[in-house]
Amino acid sequence: MRAGLRASPTTCWQRVPVPVARPRRSATSDKGRPQLRALLDRACDGSRPFDAIVVHSLSRFFRNQFALEGARRRLAEHGVELISITQPVAGNDPASHLIRNVLAMFDEYQSWENRKHVKRSMNENARQGFWNGSRAPYGYRTIEAGQKGRRTKKVLAIDPVEAEVVRLVYRLIVEGDGRSGPMGVKAVCTWLNERGMFTRKLCRWGIGPLHDILTRPLYAGTYQFNRRDSKTRQRNPESDIVEAPAPAIVSVELFQAVQNTLRSRRPSEAPPREVTGPVLLTGLAVCGRCGGGMTMATGTSSTGKVYRYYKCSPQMRIGAKACKGMTIAMDTLDGLVTTALEQRLLTTERLQEILSELAARRQSRIGPAQVRVQALAEEVTDADMRLKRLYGSIEDGIADGADPTLKQRLDSLRTGRDRARDALARLREQLREPVAIAPERVEMFAREMRARLREGEVPFRKAYIRAVIDSVEVKPDEIRIIGRRDVLEKAVAKGPDAPPGVRSSVREWRTRHDSNV
Repeated sequence: MRAGLRASPTTCWQRVPVPVARPRRSATSDKGRPQLRALLDRACDGSRPFDAIVVHSLSRFFRNQFALEGARRRLAEHGVELISITQPVAGNDPASHLIRNVLAMFDEYQSWENRKHVKRSMNENARQGFWNGSRAPYGYRTIEAGQKGRRTKKVLAIDPVEAEVVRLVYRLIVEGDGRSGPMGVKAVCTWLNERGMFTRKLCRWGIGPLHDILTRPLYAGTYQFNRRDSKTRQRNPESDIVEAPAPAIVSVELFQAVQNTLRSRRPSEAPPREVTGPVLLTGLAVCGRCGGGMTMATGTSSTGKVYRYYKCSPQMRIGAKACKGMTIAMDTLDGLVTTALEQRLLTTERLQEILSELAARRQSRIGPAQVRVQALAEEVTDADMRLKRLYGSIEDGIADGADPTLKQRLDSLRTGRDRARDALARLREQLREPVAIAPERVEMFAREMRARLREGEVPFRKAYIRAVIDSVEVKPDEIRIIGRRDVLEKAVAKGPDAPPGVRSSVREWRTRHDSNV
């Protein structure tokens, strides 16, 4: 596209080696074009290595009027001429200057028009459910969906191996691995890396890529295109974002639960949760108006008696602009919550009902999970067959075992097969029937927990409350106690003597009609 030329006594022109431009770079500026900047710097370093820069057309140099004129004047100051093969405009007279500017303005306008048409076409392509781009996000792969002219249309399809890792990541955030409570993003990265579950490029997981998986609506079935400006990387207005359905890897409910969990852990929205403090419901009580945590506040009456309250923390720290605030007497809220847990949750009948509903829900998920098991098993079988064929070719002398390309193919197949086997083993582990909980154990758990909610020091009572609920939402006209069925099931299975873990807020097991206190 460009070459430097210098006059020589023996030849008409002598070619001087210069950096070659990288393809597929925008010519609207020199940003992202280090070879062009190197060429200009070399032409203007004072040594005058060449006399002219030759381009096919001025649009190949710059598609911006001011950038083109600035670069041309900079070259002219150092005695280097800019020559266009298809647009022979030479000289510094007013007419040549005018023609160059007109051509540059047309090139810039054409660049804007091309960008507009390409963007419109890509938006329409996405609106029809086709995939724009070459590499599919983690958990997906692209498959051909038809031909339009010379273009091949592609759509997203679920990759059965990577999709199991995505589901695992979501489950670790919400539930944990069975030996701990729900994990944070960093803890999940560590958990995956320690077990050798790497990215598609066999790299270690980092917080950024994992957070993108956890917050991208695509995994819940909504493909969003044009979310960010390609140049500034700023998020576009909602009206400019194109949405289309896509194959979902996780349910909408699980996706929303993860968003609630991540939101509850932001320091800007929720204060650090106190677990062993002297106040029973700190870290559990949240303001029903703004979702912020509630903390202890005190007041003194005219007689000198000190009263303690739960009060909205954002309202206390920032004022009424943050939240109108919720305030409730500490003894009142403590009494209402413990009474409600005793009478409406920690009874044998209610616990049996919750466990039965959880078993029914788990049974309804077996069908889709079996389909995923079949897909993973086929993936393993296909990889084994491909490997056997390659091994047979090597043994028969058809293929050379020392060929680097063949070695790379063998490594790729073995890696894919092992990943599919691991995902299949994890999925089958999830499908194992949970240990049945005897009615006597349920009754014993209910009786012991009711007693421990009322007796002992506040930190211990608080730990037992946190073992069965996630949060207490205080509204002007109601109080909602929120928890998760699966966590309650684990607590019943372990028994009240097991050390309770620390968990975060995900709203699930309390339905709206029976959560009012």
